[in-house]
Order: sequence, then C-alpha cells, then structure tokens
Amino acid sequence: MLLFNKDIGIDLGTANILIYIKGQGIVLNEPSVVAIDSETKKALAVGREANEMLGRTPGKVKAIKPMKDGVIADFEITEIMLNHFIKKVNGKNFFSRPRILICCPSNITQVEKNAIKEAAERTGARKVFLEEEPKVAAVGAGMDISKPSGNMVIDIGGGTTDIAILSLGGIVTSSSIRIAGNAFDNDIIKYVKDKYKLLIGDRTAEDIKLTIGTVYKGNKQDKMEVRGRDLVTGLPHTITLSSDEVEEALRESVYVIIHATKNVLEQTPPELSADIIDKGIVLTGGGALMDGFDKLLQSELKVPVFIAESPLTCVAEGTGVLLDNIHLIDS
Repeated sequence: MLLFNKDIGIDLGTANILIYIKGQGIVLNEPSVVAIDSETKKALAVGREANEMLGRTPGKVKAIKPMKDGVIADFEITEIMLNHFIKKVNGKNFFSRPRILICCPSNITQVEKNAIKEAAERTGARKVFLEEEPKVAAVGAGMDISKPSGNMVIDIGGGTTDIAILSLGGIVTSSSIRIAGNAFDNDIIKYVKDKYKLLIGDRTAEDIKLTIGTVYKGNKQDKMEVRGRDLVTGLPHTITLSSDEVEEALRESVYVIIHATKNVLEQTPPELSADIIDKGIVLTGGGALMDGFDKLLQSELKVPVFIAESPLTCVAEGTGVLLDNIHLIDS
C-alpha cells in the first residue's frame, strides 16, 4: 500500500522551508516564520501568513523566526512549524508515518543535529535521516558526486553559507559560516542607519537587496527610494539609495565568504583541485541570485563559477534524488 511510503524531504532553512514529496516534487515553499500569541503561546499563523506580520504585529502577537544560522533557536516553535507543514502536505493520511530526510549545515554540533532530529521525530516520522546541506545542494544542482573526482559547491542560504568539496559521495573538505542572506540584510540596515540616520526594517532591507543589490562594483547602476524613520526627528523620511552603496554595505560580509572559500580550496588535495579548475564551482541557495556574485568569485578565485539552474530549490530537489537512492544517505 503506497499510503505508507510517502517519503518526505525537508530543506529546513533559516529563511524558507521547502518540502519535497517522493513522486510529487516540491509541494511547499514558505517562509520559516511563526506568529504566536505571547499570552496563550498559541500559534496564530505559520509560513507566508506569519511572514506578512513581521515587524507589523500588535503588542501580544509575536512573529518569530525559529531557525537562526541554520540551526534551531527555538525548539518549541520549530516543532509547531514542522507539525503544521507536515500535516499540510501529508493531508488526510493519518496512518502514514513518513520517512523524513532533513538537511542541516555541514559544521553543526551533534547537539544541534539531535535537536533537529528530535523535532522531526515528534511530528510522527517513522525514521528521520539527516544529511549535510552542501552535499544535498550539489546533488540537486545535478552534479554527479558518486565518482572519484572533485566537485565544489557554495550554498549561500539565509542563515549560513556552506562551502564544500565533494568526491565519492561524501564531503572531503568543508566550511560553514554564519554569514549569508540575513547578514546581508543586517549590513544594509546598519549602513543606512550610519550614513543617513534612517531606521529601516528587515523587509525593506531585503527589498533593497533584491531590487538594487549587487556585490560586484559597477555591475549594476540602479537607484531606489527607501522609506524609514528618521533617527533625528523621529518622523517618516525618504532617501535614495544606489547599487554602489549596497555593494559598499555588503563588501565586508562578502569577503568573509570569499576568504572561507579560499581556505577550503587550500585544504583540498591537489588531484581534486585540478578537477575543480576543469569543472568550476557551482553556486546554490538564494544568495547565488545576488547580482555579480559569480563574477566576483571568479575574479577572486581564478576558477570558473556557475549558478545552478534553480538555486533556491537545489536542496529540496536534492532530497528528492537522495530519497530515491536511500543507500547514499549516512543515517
């Protein structure tokens, strides 16, 4: 009876949660946000609906992001979120206890891994597998990591950037740093506050990043009107921000990612380094969509850099491939 074999793959991201169901593909892609009533501790909204409330809630309603830097920051809320989404996609199959594959950053501790596993087990999973994000992203980007040759992937998510070199189905060298999309938003908020004495929220910062953001100086020449609260007068105020200013705001964080990538390359066995010069580096995750990231990495590392076909869904697609080849998973 197929009802019992609904394997589920989950990309439990800091910014978004994506769920893949075997045989159906990606069935859910929503922000990792839960809105709760701070008095009754009840969840009022989850996902997209809760995301609309970020920074706009009345006193007793709190919009919470339970994942921070790729790990669980709030266990209870993560459980509520997972429960909600798994019920949503599992529908009426109350009898089905799915096998769940969850992706996590490569350098998290055993305690953090156990927390993720436990949260998933408590949603009624039959068995929970954990797999490292860069490996799943590489598989989802269509790389064949089972052969004895080097593949390199940089997965820039919301909370973490995972850099890994893979060969023979496993990770040879890797690094996971807690600088990614969310850090970029914070850099923009800080820059606007320091330079213009204007206070903007997370959502405005993300808008700026997506609309006029670039990490390669001179690559984009766009301007945008930004509204916020003037720190001096306390009144609403509008300024104009340019792409070059966003590049300046993000520069420091971007170079931390470049430095970490160089470190991973320095620790790589020479045979695999030769493969990477041939094949290049594949960029995945939402950060891969930042204007000029591929150009900048290519000029800094002197290695070809390619953006995956659908960087935002690589990890979720990868869980699908791994669920079909369960023997490739280190349980």
